[in-house]
Amino acid sequence: MNIEPLFDRVVLQAIEQETITSSGIILPDSASKERPFVYEVIAVWPGMPDRDMSSISVGDKVLAGQYSWDEVKLWDTEYKVVAIEYILGKITD
Repeated sequence: MNIEPLFDRVVLQAIEQETITSSGIILPDSASKERPFVYEVIAVWPGMPDRDMSSISVGDKVLAGQYSWDEVKLWDTEYKVVAIEYILGKITD
């Protein structure tokens, strides 16, 4: 099954992030009290006539605002569905 968002929506999945403290202790993402802000794009709607969605594509890593999404759980996986204007930036290598 595939997820196909509608209108100007993008489906995101959180990327696990480990933090290494200055003393070398590795803290897993689950130890953080804040939600992660880095996501992988899972699905993008092609867009509406007045909305350009070409700047984001499946597989991109992006930054998104902390409270700007709707959470859904499908097939035991959590996803975030967000309007494209709430994607703050794209992470490039």
